[in-house]
Amino acid sequence: MKRINEYKKLFGVEKELDLKMLKKSYRNLVKEWHPDKFQEDDAKREEAEEQSRKIIDGYHFLVSIAPETKEANLPAYTETITNAGIADYHHKGLLLEITFNDGTTYEYFGVTKQVYIKMVNSDKLNRFAKRAIYPKYTYRKSKRYLQEA
Repeated sequence: MKRINEYKKLFGVEKELDLKMLKKSYRNLVKEWHPDKFQEDDAKREEAEEQSRKIIDGYHFLVSIAPETKEANLPAYTETITNAGIADYHHKGLLLEITFNDGTTYEYFGVTKQVYIKMVNSDKLNRFAKRAIYPKYTYRKSKRYLQEA
């Protein structure tokens, strides 16, 4: 959640993500912080390179959790959570990463340690996740894929 709020603040997004507004803000920030605007020996060039990386990462992250993106990917997500069992999972901070048997991985944001412990202790992991994780937490498809041995 901290990451989401940090990126929203960077792009000046108040509540709901609107892809048009996000894109406009992204373009303005890239113009402002593009490293090519600064000379090689300019001290601000290094800061601009770091800031531009942060802007690009933030943009791609926010696009991945935007309602329009989630709606477009809903059939594939529904197929995965309905038919593919959980192959692996990791929890760090408030991020729960679940890898499914079909090889896709999703990140769920804001999952507390207590919810994670309940999930791990559940005798029916998939059933618990379908009731307590999937419908309640912001998610996005991760770039990680299940490695076949």
